[in-house]
Amino acid sequence: MAKKNETTQQNNPPTRKLFGTDGIRGTANEGVMTPEIAFKVGCAIAHVAKRNNRPAKVLVGKDTRLSGYMIETALASGVCAMGGRVLLCGPIPTPAVAYLTNSMRADAGVVISASHNPFEDNGIKLFGADGFKFPDETEADIERLMEDGTLDKQRPTGDKIGRAERVEAAGGRYVTNVKATFPRDLRLDGIKIVVDAANGAAYKVAPLVFTELGADVIALGVKPNGRNINKDCGAMHPQAMREVVMAKGAAIGIALDGDADRLIVVDETGEVVDGDVIMALCATRMMKRGELRNSGVVATVMSNLGLERAIDDLGGKLVRTPVGDRYVVEAMRSGGYCFGGEQSGHLIFLDHASTGDGLVAALQLLSIMVREQRPLSELAHNVMTRVPQVLEAVTLRARRPIETMESLSHAISAHEAALGKDGRILVRWSGTEPKLRVMVEGPEEDRIKAIAHELCECAKKDAETFATA
Repeated sequence: MAKKNETTQQNNPPTRKLFGTDGIRGTANEGVMTPEIAFKVGCAIAHVAKRNNRPAKVLVGKDTRLSGYMIETALASGVCAMGGRVLLCGPIPTPAVAYLTNSMRADAGVVISASHNPFEDNGIKLFGADGFKFPDETEADIERLMEDGTLDKQRPTGDKIGRAERVEAAGGRYVTNVKATFPRDLRLDGIKIVVDAANGAAYKVAPLVFTELGADVIALGVKPNGRNINKDCGAMHPQAMREVVMAKGAAIGIALDGDADRLIVVDETGEVVDGDVIMALCATRMMKRGELRNSGVVATVMSNLGLERAIDDLGGKLVRTPVGDRYVVEAMRSGGYCFGGEQSGHLIFLDHASTGDGLVAALQLLSIMVREQRPLSELAHNVMTRVPQVLEAVTLRARRPIETMESLSHAISAHEAALGKDGRILVRWSGTEPKLRVMVEGPEEDRIKAIAHELCECAKKDAETFATA
């Protein structure tokens, strides 16, 4: 009998000015992403992460952005100013920082990256000693420490000032760990794979993982220059990879984003296979092997109804969370689940990694292809029936609670009633950009496109009303 699907509610997080759904992010060298801010973040991390009055050990990784040097130096200075020890890993993926923080017994980990954003931006993401992202409450504590000036009176002097050192072969340690997630009885011999590392953090490690497992690898996006991260490549722009897959007769194309914590896949025909389809493929196989704990998958409110129905048909359940891979992980840990992710390609295999990992996810998908000896196009086509979904976004001058936007709220209620159980509407503010995002699902594509467009127009109308009030 099918188990009831659930939606988890995010507990009211403490108000934060700097941290969004995925750390601090903004244009490098202005606003919230200046060296001064990074220095204060480093001081605060060193303070909250120290144990038993022992100076904190903080591991730092980054992607390939030009501004990474500036932010890294400032943040490391902040840690040292509080007596902490800094382990500098250089350009490595976000999941590598999570893994190494735990593996090397660091007290905290820091990723300097703006993920899929253009090179002009940068960001700071924080991990605890266990390799999981800091909870909202800890981020709020860090903001408070940055603002109230208490740390200025606690800086050590003399031989108690901290120091920074380079971690040798950080990438190699991570490659070994990722390869260990691939079944020992399988190999990738003879499989042609196109890998696009987005000129980002995985430009060295991504080709190595697949090559060392036997694949014939065609590498794209592996020549970073500080300015070309995510530019016309990677998960945000898979067109070039798609063309190479078809031209070279590859079995699969794997595109990572700038910090390699998510992926977009294309099959051998060049069709995109998004995170929902990959989740359906992996979840159904894990369920059949008895590896899907509590018969559940955790996904966000953005995941397609088709994923929910595919899991439901096998007697499992889909647990939905607010948007953000951190909330997926929190729900997985609290509910005892081992697998979850986002439609955007953040996939978390909690038995293998503590955060989204594009390379680990790609290997799990490849293991299905190798075991079943079927092309990805066939596997993807048969695993779930996608419900038409339309996504639109509108940039507005100011954020306001959606319930206070009268025209928009009334339109949402009317269309939800008309769609009933055949569709869904989700309207939310972006956690990383000044945009209102609209998602509509339903059986008729033309109809849901019209609904999405109407909702965006209503939002604009409400914004104009507020502006003139």
